[in-house]
Amino acid sequence: MQIADNSVVSFHYTLTDDQGQVLDSSEGREPLTYLHGTGQIVPGLEKMMTGRAAGDKFNADVAPAEGYGEHHPELMQELPREAFQGVEDIQPGMQFQGHGPQGVINVTVTKVDGDKVHIDGNHPLAGQALHFAIEVTDVRAATDEELAHGHVHGPGGHHH
Repeated sequence: MQIADNSVVSFHYTLTDDQGQVLDSSEGREPLTYLHGTGQIVPGLEKMMTGRAAGDKFNADVAPAEGYGEHHPELMQELPREAFQGVEDIQPGMQFQGHGPQGVINVTVTKVDGDKVHIDGNHPLAGQALHFAIEVTDVRAATDEELAHGHVHGPGGHHH
């Protein structure tokens, strides 16, 4: 069966950056499983998965616009430490949820300078090309229940 909309797809992957550094991998874990055509993986990879079948191995290079988006400088801000009430030890790398014009936004602390906290609302991989090594392990038709719920269910179904 070829990958198409409403297919349940399982695949192993290794994601690297432009320097070849491994950013993420399914090695040693179960394959990633998703419902194709519903935006559950980055758009560029989903496009390159279309038409593939179980057993296919390929490399996929995804530009930032088709991955986690371009880097937007306006999503970087400097806030007063008081904005983080209840958090005594703020460190770079910490993540918080905030509210922006588009709703909830995840931000990462990039720098703490005295009473100033620098945050970045961009996805950590925004602006980066993504390089995937893919091995498709399984493709099947989604069940009616999976289609109705918009996500894959495990063995024996899914209970909400």
